[in-house]
Amino acid sequence: MGVATYTHEVATSVAAPRMFKALYVDSDNLLPKVMPQIIKSIEIVHGNGSGAGTIKKMNFHEGDNLKYVKHKIEVVDVDNLICKYSLVEGDVMGDKLESVDYEAKIEASGNGGCVCKNTIKYHTKGDYVLKEEEIKEGADKAMELFKVVEQYLLANPSVCA
Repeated sequence: MGVATYTHEVATSVAAPRMFKALYVDSDNLLPKVMPQIIKSIEIVHGNGSGAGTIKKMNFHEGDNLKYVKHKIEVVDVDNLICKYSLVEGDVMGDKLESVDYEAKIEASGNGGCVCKNTIKYHTKGDYVLKEEEIKEGADKAMELFKVVEQYLLANPSVCA
């Protein structure tokens, strides 16, 4: 098994606590609402829904090349705005990925907004080497989701306040 690591930072004018709450605390309700054409639903498969050990299943609409993914929450630290979770099951893994570990940290910036720092570790099956295009495809989808959430929060100041 190999490991490929990808890091990414993105700044936004949304306050750190709001962005964290939207992406990692209230995402079950918010993501299907802001991306209804892609995300059909998010359901809790195991656990209390927000704490360590919780497993969530994100269902995609029929016709999408993906049917679902399952994420396991490892850490949700609301005080320090850190979330760690793993992709443990889903079509996206195919015969290439064993798992994917995510670590997100959101830090306040001087302008009242924040910087979202992400580290993603792709654990591949066997001796498979992840291609740069495959990493870019995943990063592009994550950035699309981030931008949609950001725009929604900017347009709706009371959401996740």
